Amino acid sequence: MAVIHKTTMQPTKLELLATWLPTRPWYRGGEGTEPVLERAGGFRLDDPEGEVGIEFMVVTDASGEETHAYLVPLTYRGAPLEGAEGGLIGTSEHGVLGTRWVYDGTHDPVLLGELTALLEGRAVPQAQSLSDTPDPTVVVSFDGSGSWDRGAVPVVEDGAYGTDVRLGAAAPVLRVARVLDAKAAGSRGEVTAGWRLPDGEERRGAYVLVFDAA
Repeated sequence: MAVIHKTTMQPTKLELLATWLPTRPWYRGGEGTEPVLERAGGFRLDDPEGEVGIEFMVVTDASGEETHAYLVPLTYRGAPLEGAEGGLIGTSEHGVLGTRWVYDGTHDPVLLGELTALLEGRAVPQAQSLSDTPDPTVVVSFDGSGSWDRGAVPVVEDGAYGTDVRLGAAAPVLRVARVLDAKAAGSRGEVTAGWRLPDGEERRGAYVLVFDAA
């Protein structure tokens, strides 16, 4: 099980995301906007090898007239991930583990492998801030197995509301719902969890959806 260290990161996760989020096509802030971010929810998955930290993190941005909630799957590595330069969010100095390379997890095969394992009932969602503690609020529904190639290089496509990921040409599409207010229907499966708005209002919705390959 992953160990959650009570320590510092410099820069912090929110500082890294404040720079990275405005570069994304699904970010709702206007040009030149400086995000005002708060942590708002999420969960973790365990890497069976114990090498890669995996976190599905929700942040809210109150920089505009409307507050938006964004989902950012993150991986934390002790060395660069070869071939994933386009998914690098930045590096940070961890108070216990040293330099960590922080990636948008849609580009990381370890996160995607554990996400497909979660959909198939072979992985257990973990609490975001506690070690060795399952999170029963994360609900998974899926109508069957998928033909994902877990050794494939992820094919990642960002859209206006989310990110589609393919692990093999015929594999079901994993859609990460980046703007959590967005609605989706007709999926084969979902990973559903909660988040909270800055005023304390609790919400739930699909973090990840599964669709048949086109």
